[in-house]
Amino acid sequence: MENILINIKIDGNDHQVTQGKTILEACLETGIKIPSLCYLKDVSHNASCAICVVEVKGARSLVRSCVTSINEGMEITTHSTAINQARKTNLELILANHPKECLICERNGNCELQELSANLGMSETSFPKTKPSEKPDDTSLSLVRNPDKCILCGRCIAVCADVQTVYAIDFAGRGLRSKVATYQNRGLGNVACTNCGQCALVCPTAAIVEKDDTEAVFADIYNSDKIVVVQTAPAIRVGIGEAMGMSEGALVTGKMVSSLRKLGFDKVFDTQFTADLTIMEEGFELISRIKSGGTLPMVTSCSPGWIKFIEHFFPKSLKHLSTCKSPQQMFGAVAKTYYAQKLNIDPRKLIVVSIMPCTAKKFECKRPEMNSAFHFWKDKLNLSDKENFYDVDYVLTTRELAKMFKKTGIDFSSLPEEEFDHPLGISTGAGVIFGATGGVMEAAVRTAYEVITGKPLPKIDLNVVRGFEGIKEAELDLDGTKIKVAVAHSLKNARTLLEQIEEGKSPYAFIEVMTCPGGCLGGGGQAIPTTWAIRQKRADSLYKEDSMHAIRKSHDNPAIKAIYSEFLKEPLGHHSHELLHTSYVERGIF
Repeated sequence: MENILINIKIDGNDHQVTQGKTILEACLETGIKIPSLCYLKDVSHNASCAICVVEVKGARSLVRSCVTSINEGMEITTHSTAINQARKTNLELILANHPKECLICERNGNCELQELSANLGMSETSFPKTKPSEKPDDTSLSLVRNPDKCILCGRCIAVCADVQTVYAIDFAGRGLRSKVATYQNRGLGNVACTNCGQCALVCPTAAIVEKDDTEAVFADIYNSDKIVVVQTAPAIRVGIGEAMGMSEGALVTGKMVSSLRKLGFDKVFDTQFTADLTIMEEGFELISRIKSGGTLPMVTSCSPGWIKFIEHFFPKSLKHLSTCKSPQQMFGAVAKTYYAQKLNIDPRKLIVVSIMPCTAKKFECKRPEMNSAFHFWKDKLNLSDKENFYDVDYVLTTRELAKMFKKTGIDFSSLPEEEFDHPLGISTGAGVIFGATGGVMEAAVRTAYEVITGKPLPKIDLNVVRGFEGIKEAELDLDGTKIKVAVAHSLKNARTLLEQIEEGKSPYAFIEVMTCPGGCLGGGGQAIPTTWAIRQKRADSLYKEDSMHAIRKSHDNPAIKAIYSEFLKEPLGHHSHELLHTSYVERGIF
């Protein structure tokens, strides 16, 4: 559709802007940024904060620019005494009930409310506090809500409802009693929250943050009786640089490795190793289902927010999920069995820390079934049930890792490039692209094609499943066997595919689902802000690393060949079943 330009006047200057835009968008197009809090492109525009008010000639009062469309000949004033006073008054009303503890706040230095207060020259608030303080909601294993820091912007509600279709939180009460709450105020841990953390990613303050495990990890690093190893997800290498002040999407794999060693980890490994392992198990599982007439479509299971979503809302379709654990959980199981046995390490002394772009991983690692290593060792070491331990001990987000780097004075940008430790640090380009939507599908096809046909893949880049379209589909020709596949990112799009399955109308054999917009590179634990432009830069960096990799197919990874030869024996074999596969549970919708 052709863009139609219309003529408007902004602050006395003539401009041509695209018809259909709001005043806020039109002003931004001409180089004028109108301050706002509740507005967030592609997420929220409910006009609740009233910070973005402007004057429009002929209007009886100031208008909210984030919801007012432009018209031909419109004359707009973005700054005047009346506008500035209105913005400051509206901000004062917000600040009246907001804690004045910026120096010790989680978002100090990266808080939109703090930045706006500085930009508008706020030096005092004349309005009294009108709301009683509320206790933080810490019922979730992944997230903490602090109602006192909530400014009622509605961004978290919008992203939960419109992007994820989960509806775990909403506005409750009226007037001075208005607040953001869960169903019956039960807390995030007691409702159908998927722990995706998109609410924390869009929150302009620290009203929703990830549950902080940094001090517990430091304690184990400093404990000489512990052997602490770390694994890093693919998306971390394109997110941690931003969190440390580098350019958006900066590819900092080597610096990340050297920084983790300086932090004190005994070994620095790569989750991409078990991403390759996942492809072996998942690929053979798909082939087995196709050949044996098993349940199709088979749907990927490496995104824990998505798993909890289907457990809550589509339990009838659980049989469609791959039984494979996520790469994070496969890593923990392998580290505390294969690696511990190889180096003669007592698994009770081995601490596995994950660095993930995902807040839902914190919940995933504490699922009761994620203790395969304990069962592996129970009889061998005569362990009691009281000595039960999880495969992964802690999950830290990108933001938490940045906090640890800053706390220990690590000069991230100046550090040299270093390599991951062996053998659990050896990976392929297929493992890298797990961080982007479509990456699991592409990695799986690279292996499945060659396993099924016995022939080299004619073209290794599967561009048809790349990009940020909500649902992507393709028909693959596996040497005469044609299958349809689909890729979805965000739970709203996953819902569409699940509804097709439950209606018996799904034409696909294999479906990839990622919980977060853009995939893991847009995870709820990534650096703030995360916009679509930033997601694209992160994706570009992941595909760049894939293209530069010496080995780009999971089944060609020498460390993967070794673990099967030395320990697992074969994909879908007995050891694989015990350590790398799992089952899921039906959950209620409240």
